[in-house]
Amino acid sequence: MKSKGTLFIFSAPSGAGKDTVLAEVLKQNDNLKLSISTITREMREGEVEGEKYNFISKEEFEKMLVNKELLEFNEYCGNYYGTPKAPVEKWLNDGYDVILEIDVNGAFKVKSKMPDAVMIFMLPPSVEALKHRLEKRGTESQEVVEKRLKQAKKEIEFASEYDYIFVNDDLDDAVFDLIAIIRANALLNENMQEHLGKVIDDAKSCNW
Repeated sequence: MKSKGTLFIFSAPSGAGKDTVLAEVLKQNDNLKLSISTITREMREGEVEGEKYNFISKEEFEKMLVNKELLEFNEYCGNYYGTPKAPVEKWLNDGYDVILEIDVNGAFKVKSKMPDAVMIFMLPPSVEALKHRLEKRGTESQEVVEKRLKQAKKEIEFASEYDYIFVNDDLDDAVFDLIAIIRANALLNENMQEHLGKVIDDAKSCNW
């Protein structure tokens, strides 16, 4: 395990399939931790405490704000959503990589506080394909689908500011691409300095 992990910021429009891709990647990488968001809305049917969200009261959340315990936060429809700082920093210091699934606004807030974070954006194959996926889910009205598509168009405009971009057209390919990005980042010169130093020291001690 590395002496210090890397924070990966992962964004994609609603309906692009980020939860499915991320779940498969997490299964295949024991050194990757998923940052859990803290939110104040009611738990929905099928949700599990601590799986994707930690559910707390508004009073508890506001106390976290006062104590500066969040990397970023947002308020939507009267509820707070935020990323706790402590678990992310602990995992990184323990040598784990951490992936934070977050929207574009939150992504740049986190990047401003943790400039070494690696930003990854996952695109749908096309806006038409995204529309088809959202409609196929059948969980939202056409009006909500159209709002999500408008938001998606805005988010996609920021993709060029991310470090890596890949497309989710095929699940296996998308999982492979995300894993490849994480592995390639670990092999950057700056991330291999510790091991390189050990090898150089070993070489110097040899009587060849």
